[in-house]
Amino acid sequence: MNKLIENEMMKLMAKKRLIIIGIIIAVLVALFTYAQFKETETQREKLGTDDWRTMLQGRIIDQQNRLGSSRISDEWRKQIQISLQQNQYYLDHDINPSEPGAPTFMRMFLENSIEMFIPLMVMVIASDIVSSEHSQGSIKLLLTRPVRRWKVLLSKYFTLGLAVSLIVAMAGILSYLISGLVFGYKGWGAPVLTGFNVTDAGLNTANVKLIDQWQFLLMDFGLVWFVAIVVGTLAFMLSVLIRSTAAGMGVMLAALISGAILNNMVSSWESAKYFFMVNLRLTNYMTGAPPPIEGMTLSFSMLVLLVWWAVALFVSFFVFTRKDVY
Repeated sequence: MNKLIENEMMKLMAKKRLIIIGIIIAVLVALFTYAQFKETETQREKLGTDDWRTMLQGRIIDQQNRLGSSRISDEWRKQIQISLQQNQYYLDHDINPSEPGAPTFMRMFLENSIEMFIPLMVMVIASDIVSSEHSQGSIKLLLTRPVRRWKVLLSKYFTLGLAVSLIVAMAGILSYLISGLVFGYKGWGAPVLTGFNVTDAGLNTANVKLIDQWQFLLMDFGLVWFVAIVVGTLAFMLSVLIRSTAAGMGVMLAALISGAILNNMVSSWESAKYFFMVNLRLTNYMTGAPPPIEGMTLSFSMLVLLVWWAVALFVSFFVFTRKDVY
């Protein structure tokens, strides 16, 4: 098995896709760092101070003004109200929710890329890990070796797991190193609040607790890695079912984009909560953002994703070990 995994890793490295993904992440992190810097500068010039309390107070006033508008939807109004309550909670307890520093930027980058960016990078690797063997004609050579088919596929899946871990690690390391050049590298021990619970009555702060940022980041990394593995496994299944890499990527891309759209439109479609793409923003539960559909929790979303992962893995091995290769 070790030899098979080593062989698959060598094939993956030869394609240089991990290097390209690393370059894409670095470029995007640089762009987001600049955007964050400009936003902070604009706020500073607007309010004429560096004090985070004044800046947070300004944000609260802005949200109160937006709530006074009659042109926003009920759904958007609810999100603003919850965000306003959270900001007020941070202000009342004298905690800066945006402590300047690379760890804070890394946390925000991970939370914003869990739904689309990281899954897209994983999809690039997973979508052709099996289908490329068909398009290159190497699948016959691979299956004529004295190794059981399930072992061949398992080695590819382990390779995918390693690649997913590398992508998540690259996202974390590059976002820390690049943003640190602008914001500094301090902030690992900054206080972060978690445990906000959104109910019908509004924001419940009964279970809110204070933890260090490094602890919060560890949980964020775990959730991002879990989502990346689930999406990677689904793309892996398509790679087994569809011999065309482009077609597999197209199907997965359509699913991810539809998920991003559905998240803003499915509040009244309760059964949509069983779609995997509606459950990808797991880090929202950590920050207390409202779920796309009322009643959804972190445990529920993880269970739904776990079921999709298990089904995708079963279908992949079932089909690969039984289908004819010609």
